[in-house]
Amino acid sequence: MSYMQANQNRPMSHGNYQSGPDLPIGSAKEQTLMWQQNSYLGDSGIHSGSATQVPSLTGKEDEEMDLFDMDQGYTQGFTADQVDEMNNQLNQTRSQRVRAAMFPETLDEGIEIPSTQFDPGHQTAVQRLAEPSQMLKHAVVNLINYQDDADLATRAIPELIKLLNDEDQVVVSQAAMMVHQLSKKEASRHAIMNSPQMVAALVRAISNSNDLETTKGAVGTLHKLSHHRQGLLAIFKSGGIPALVKLLSSPVESVLFYAITTLHNLLLHQDGSKMAVRLAGGLQKMVALLQRNNVKFLAIVTDCLQILAYGNQESKLIILASQGPIELVRIMRSYDYEKLLWTTSRVLKVLSVCSSNKPAIVEAGGMQALAMHLGNPSQRLVQNCLWTLRNLSDAATKVDGLEGLLQSLVQVLQSQDVNVVTCAAGILSNLTCNNQRNKVTVCQVGGVDALVRTIVQAGDREEITEPAVCALRHLTSRHVESEMAQNAVRLNYGIQVIVKLLNPPSRWPLVKAVIGLIRNLALCSANHAPLREHGAIHHLVQLLMRAFQDTQRQRASVASGGSQQAGTYADGVRMEEIVEGTVGALHILARESHNRSIIRTQMVIPIFVQLLFNDIENIQRVAAGVLCELAADKEGAEMIEQEGATAPLTELLHSRNEGVATYAAAVLFRMSEDKPQDYKKRLSMELTNSLFREENVWNADLGMAPDLQDILSPDQPYDNLYAQGPPSVHSSHGGRPYQQQGYDQIPIDMQGLEIGSHGGGNGSTFSAIEAMELNAEPDLNFEHIDPLPTPPQDNNQVAAWYDTDL
Repeated sequence: MSYMQANQNRPMSHGNYQSGPDLPIGSAKEQTLMWQQNSYLGDSGIHSGSATQVPSLTGKEDEEMDLFDMDQGYTQGFTADQVDEMNNQLNQTRSQRVRAAMFPETLDEGIEIPSTQFDPGHQTAVQRLAEPSQMLKHAVVNLINYQDDADLATRAIPELIKLLNDEDQVVVSQAAMMVHQLSKKEASRHAIMNSPQMVAALVRAISNSNDLETTKGAVGTLHKLSHHRQGLLAIFKSGGIPALVKLLSSPVESVLFYAITTLHNLLLHQDGSKMAVRLAGGLQKMVALLQRNNVKFLAIVTDCLQILAYGNQESKLIILASQGPIELVRIMRSYDYEKLLWTTSRVLKVLSVCSSNKPAIVEAGGMQALAMHLGNPSQRLVQNCLWTLRNLSDAATKVDGLEGLLQSLVQVLQSQDVNVVTCAAGILSNLTCNNQRNKVTVCQVGGVDALVRTIVQAGDREEITEPAVCALRHLTSRHVESEMAQNAVRLNYGIQVIVKLLNPPSRWPLVKAVIGLIRNLALCSANHAPLREHGAIHHLVQLLMRAFQDTQRQRASVASGGSQQAGTYADGVRMEEIVEGTVGALHILARESHNRSIIRTQMVIPIFVQLLFNDIENIQRVAAGVLCELAADKEGAEMIEQEGATAPLTELLHSRNEGVATYAAAVLFRMSEDKPQDYKKRLSMELTNSLFREENVWNADLGMAPDLQDILSPDQPYDNLYAQGPPSVHSSHGGRPYQQQGYDQIPIDMQGLEIGSHGGGNGSTFSAIEAMELNAEPDLNFEHIDPLPTPPQDNNQVAAWYDTDL
């Protein structure tokens, strides 16, 4: 019954309707107005069921009523017949509205249900009820269907197992397709995975059948099961992995996809799967699949390879033997699909820590291929490429065509990501080791300025400062731009920061690198005053004293019956290396007169003299070298003689190391300047006899040794100066000649981080022992002393770690 009809049966005396003052009660016009206002407006479906009071037809309420009518777009009244017709329509469709909201599937197509919604911002009561009602209905329907599916599968599985084991391949094929259809529904899928006999039958069907439809149906079912842990376990226990690996040779794309994704899920979530895949020959087949061109398929294959290779050296070697590095590098060059590039870079990162795979990746062009992606917006890809480049960089010091990579690395140093900056600094350190072309390139693209800024911003982060200092040490030595680099460090206010790194909390590997850099900076005369003013001499002396005392204690321990050790170590650094480095740096600083006076006051001349007795020739050489500089002043020569240096220096005249012998001769001659003429004559004869060697090609007429460059044949590479170079503390424990295969050494093997690891272990990845390398320096500006030979250019016999990696 409509609201209008209900009110027609009520007596007018109840006060449901109020008449205006000018209209008699019961008139047709009054009733029409009341129907229009109460029945249509009051019970239009918006206010259904509410008690409605008709507003007054006069005064302010009239104005409000008019405004409401205007807002609704009704500009004229309706007749009684029109209102009655509209109410009848709404009354008839109320049940249809509820039905349409809650059970829309029961309505015939094409039926339009009139809406009572006038305000689109608010829902009607029916609309608010519809959503939870639909959810409840769907839940009930799903439960019914789930139970039906489970019951059907449970009843069908025993029969399907028999059919899968049938001898007729047509029957097996039909059964496999039926099982595949069942596996697409969750309830029946659970029933399948709960039946070990069914899973075993599917595996047998894959292994024994050559029918394509059978294979597709069976492997498709296993693929569905592999999305559940229970299904993975069932596949694994049923021996499914060998069968799936066999399918990796299939020419059918769908079969390959099902097989590789199922294996991928097993490798990710099922214990024991990795070993089973390896034993089934999965690695070789996966590497062969890298030649395909579907990027999403390749992403899954490469991720499988990463999982299998991580932490397993045998797998890495199998990938190498299968030509894996070549294919992986090709993928990095050929595609731009981010996920594929990321998964491939993960495999390369794992392989890059393998000493066998590393040169293969470099030879395949891995450095250049990885460098292509350093500007990629994907940070995870950039990070993986940098880690891989860092791991490979020690095997790529002789690789050409890395100019683009070097420029990108200098730019990457500006990153705010600590890991990115750490990798970039480490790669620059290795690639500039013993490579003049790379040094020049880095200097020309602003590498010195960038490295100084990096050191300043890094603060106490030694994982950044150590490789950055090593890179600067390389850039400040032995190439045509080295002097520019030495000046650039000073002009970028780097000297003060670098000298401060000699203090705690710096660890010994960093201190060792800083010592080498300071030594190279001292090759530039303009740096002497800043180094002195910031306390470099004082810090070097303190470090020398500490390291010397440690070595003396070790010698005393051995002499008293203690265990014989290779040296005194701290944080992986031998104290003999610190002794050699600090004395070598003081040697270069002592070229300046003001510095010599400061060194004389530091009470280190006794230590220099004692180092002449050291059984490591390179330490003898740097000690004789600094004494040679200090003896240039009369005060220094007297102090050296007072410390009893004459005897060890005379002994060193017979050293097979030309640098040691020549420095010793120069010190002795300068010490003899105030001696009687007879003493000088005897000394001159002794020096001449000691230094005259056939292999040195001494010029007997002039009494001087030719310059070292003149000794070399014109086409002899400068890096291979001596067949028997001076032994360094890094390579020799005795005074024997140093048999060396050239002076370039392999930079630090920065044992990379495979996926899942987060550090280098001991906090420093730049502490490997390195061999000597020759460094180019100016001459010593020695005054001519006849008949003594000119002291050697110290740059050609300096310890390697002034220009190699730590």
